Amino acid sequence: MFKPFNRLWVIGFLAVFPPLIVQAASVGDTETGVAAYYSKVFQGRRTASGERYDGEAYTAAHNRLPFGTRLRVTNLGNGKRVELTVNDRGPSTPGRIIDVSRRAAGDLGFLREGLTNVQLEVISLPEGR
Repeated sequence: MFKPFNRLWVIGFLAVFPPLIVQAASVGDTETGVAAYYSKVFQGRRTASGERYDGEAYTAAHNRLPFGTRLRVTNLGNGKRVELTVNDRGPSTPGRIIDVSRRAAGDLGFLREGLTNVQLEVISLPEGR
C-alpha cells in the first residue's frame, strides 16, 4: 500500500522519496510563488548537480527544471531582479518554489525577511533540452 506523506512515500515500513521528474520547460515559461535562500551552513557542500554551493554565485535550487536552466527571478514586493542558474534540487519545504543563493537574496532585497514572493521566468535552457 502506497501512502503519500508530504513528499515522502511510505511503503509498508519502508519510506522512500519518489524520483523527481524533470519538467519540460520552454523559454518564456513563468512560475510565481515563494522564494527562500540557502543558509550559510551549505557553503561548500555539493549540490545535486555535483557543483559546490557558493553563496556568492548566482545559483538556485528548483525541483523540476533541468540543471543549467537560466532564470530571471523578480521580487514581486520591490521589483528587483536577478538572473540565476539552476544547479540544485529543492526547496524541500512545501509551498516554496525556489531557493536562491545568499548573494541573490541580498540583490533581491529579502535577506532580512528570509522569504519573498517571486516570479520566475525561463530565459534559456541547457543545450539538448
